[in-house]
Amino acid sequence: MLPPDDFDPPVGVPQTLETGLRRIVADNPSPMTYRGTNTYLLGTQGLAVIDPGPASAAHLAAILAAVGPGQHISHIIVTHTHLDHSPLARPLAQFCAAPVLAFGNATAGRSAVMEELAKGAKIGGGEGIDADFAADQLLEDGARIEGDTWALDILHTPGHIGNHISLGWNDSCFTADHVMGWASSLVSPPDGDLTDFMASCARLQAKPWRVFYPGHGAPVDDPAERLNWLVAHRLSREADILHALGSGPATAQTLAAQIYTQTPPALLGAATRNVLAHLVDLTGKNRVEPIGALSGKAEFRLI
Repeated sequence: MLPPDDFDPPVGVPQTLETGLRRIVADNPSPMTYRGTNTYLLGTQGLAVIDPGPASAAHLAAILAAVGPGQHISHIIVTHTHLDHSPLARPLAQFCAAPVLAFGNATAGRSAVMEELAKGAKIGGGEGIDADFAADQLLEDGARIEGDTWALDILHTPGHIGNHISLGWNDSCFTADHVMGWASSLVSPPDGDLTDFMASCARLQAKPWRVFYPGHGAPVDDPAERLNWLVAHRLSREADILHALGSGPATAQTLAAQIYTQTPPALLGAATRNVLAHLVDLTGKNRVEPIGALSGKAEFRLI
């Protein structure tokens, strides 16, 4: 699935998506962020700022300028601690005296498997992590945040990173980087966990959502179709990896070069991390095993 060619919103300009919801796209376009990070302003009086975005003075000014007469920022909500989503939370809080809410710090929500990998294996990872992030209030799975004209239900959706949350708003959902309309998510161990990612997809599939508002790109108007594609895409990558290993042991880097033949060179590193996530998942399923110690550069073979 390709991103819609007509998604090219003006940077730093609030755009109304529906009653009580506006989006401001940050000034951080890149191969990993598409047009830039989507910051959402929810509410009509007391506003929730969802994902304030990267450390950018221009984006901070754009958010503050979007607060109109009779409005104020009451909540700052961070869906996960990547550098394109969370660093602006603290500077924004200092301007508006609103609390910063999140699931936890950069390592919160890691599975036991990933915690062990982080401690003992030379697995790499750590791309784009906001290691200094700290929340004022921690959010629990299943909790509800209420403002004066809105309410958000917290869904812990680890996979892209362990502390990732999605936010249910009536029949819509802010899916951040778990489900996007322009690309599939990066899953890079030990911060990302493909086993958790697939379980989070299944959790989101359990409800008939009307629309997804992602962390990057346009709204997803058919959430069920997008989730089905995302799951099928991952299963297809798994099949590709198993097929390639049928020819003999290989590293994640070698497999990525064989499988991601249409991927631009700038994204091949991310593709390698995705392959590694699959290999760790398949190791847990006793489908493959590393030759020697598990690491980011290990060769894997079929069992």
